[in-house]
Amino acid sequence: MRYVDEYRNSAAVKILVSEIFKITRKPWSLMEICGGQTHSIISNGLDELLPKEITLVHGPGCPVCVTPLEMIDKAIAIASVPGVIFTSFGDMLRVPGSQKDLLTVKAEGGDVRIVYSPLDAVKIAQQNPSKKVVFFAIGFETTAPANAMSVLFAKEHDVKNYFILSSHVLVPPAIRAILSSPANRVQAFLAAGHVCTVMGYEEYLPIASEFRTPIVVTGFEPVDIMEGILIAVRQLEGNRFEVENQYRRAVTKEGNRAAQKIMRKVFRIVDRQWRGIGLIPQSGYALRDEYAEFDAEKVFDVAMVTTHESPLCIAGEILQGTMKPFQCSAFKNECTPEHPLGAPMVSSEGACAAYYHSRAKAV
Repeated sequence: MRYVDEYRNSAAVKILVSEIFKITRKPWSLMEICGGQTHSIISNGLDELLPKEITLVHGPGCPVCVTPLEMIDKAIAIASVPGVIFTSFGDMLRVPGSQKDLLTVKAEGGDVRIVYSPLDAVKIAQQNPSKKVVFFAIGFETTAPANAMSVLFAKEHDVKNYFILSSHVLVPPAIRAILSSPANRVQAFLAAGHVCTVMGYEEYLPIASEFRTPIVVTGFEPVDIMEGILIAVRQLEGNRFEVENQYRRAVTKEGNRAAQKIMRKVFRIVDRQWRGIGLIPQSGYALRDEYAEFDAEKVFDVAMVTTHESPLCIAGEILQGTMKPFQCSAFKNECTPEHPLGAPMVSSEGACAAYYHSRAKAV
């Protein structure tokens, strides 16, 4: 495909790998933030091409995986209410809550629907004025502008039966949390290109400086990832700690200012729980008070939802990069894509699913 094939060119990958071998003198651990990058690495065997000194660590960049269990249980509780149409992207339906998932709610008679845009959910609300329509607004900064736009559209068009359950999370606070952890072993980051398309990379500059850690904004194709690794290793070997932009065809330093303005108008920054990780201060988006009428958590009585995580699941360690999926005793045993114990085995961006489908020999 035009504009894609050149970034999947095996000859170009080999040249980049050769250069990485030439410059690598010390052992280094690099974390790719995005689950899409993880899948590209594992499905293409990119990590197996690298020098033994280079370790790739998989980060918490799967938005489905880090959506807190409490929020999943709230979604299930709301979707079970008579008269509610609960809408979501498809990959959320099989994420396990404490007792069941949204797909089970649908099987039990709940009106749970897959949509491809929050504006689809607004349209459903307009078509069903006697129902309360809720959209499960998850994801990183990438999906926040569209979700904010859906709220603005609903307000402008007086759609009073549309609500969102907001569980947005933000990348920079997560990077800070990882680097601040006593268990941290990450020495450089490959930042998620799609997040930076919206947000730019200015907010990474103080992190790289403070923690003396290179951050390379990186795309998702094999050539992108190998070039990102090469840039990061060059910095590490040269004792440099900067933010560099490999994904120049899509990312600018300042990002999409118009999208950022819309996000700031609708959302405020709050502390957020991350599944398997815990509370990260100032790491999420919630609706501003001006838009409280669209806040599903305020409309539905779900404040006292109790949660229970599977004791076998080590999703937290996997999401923080301290363990690999095949090190989990439940991997491919009690936990499979058909019967997942944790979100990383469900999502198309989850590390456990990537290893399950593409790295059988690793187990």
